[in-house]
Amino acid sequence: MNFIYELHRTMMSEKLILVYQGDFTQETTKSILAMAERNLDSSGEESSTKRKVFNVMVESLQNIVKHSDELVDGETRSHAAIFLIGKQANRYSIMSGNPIRKTNVANLQKKLEHINDLDKDGLKELYKEIIKNTTISEKGGASLGFVDMARKSGERLEFSFPEMNEEYCFFCLKVNVPRGEE
Repeated sequence: MNFIYELHRTMMSEKLILVYQGDFTQETTKSILAMAERNLDSSGEESSTKRKVFNVMVESLQNIVKHSDELVDGETRSHAAIFLIGKQANRYSIMSGNPIRKTNVANLQKKLEHINDLDKDGLKELYKEIIKNTTISEKGGASLGFVDMARKSGERLEFSFPEMNEEYCFFCLKVNVPRGEE
């Protein structure tokens, strides 16, 4: 039972204000967004910061719902993922993690590195290019969400792919949104 206290201590030290771990559906996403919106409203946060945080949250949650690979481990099948929000004095951190097949890692890493290599104008141009030249399927896949997160945050996307087993990695994404800037 000590893990409960350890988890609590970790959440306090990392300044986490919302954590959800489990299967993600559209309904789960709506509930998480509603809870976070209430938290942001009650905190008295500036409206521009709230909009940016909310936008990044929506994109991050949609990424989990649409692109998380089903983890198959023997008889067990799972879409379990994690979503967290941290609030520090100078920023919010929106973090997510979900299983991804190793065969998809290189392509995703290349897209994220390309996004991180661009400045504000480059992100704007890439966003326009994707909108103009890409037929976005129901599942997405054109990296538009990642570009939008980078644009809204004004920061580099932090990511890693820790290995889960021989077939899967865990895609970890962190997007920092500065507080109090118009």
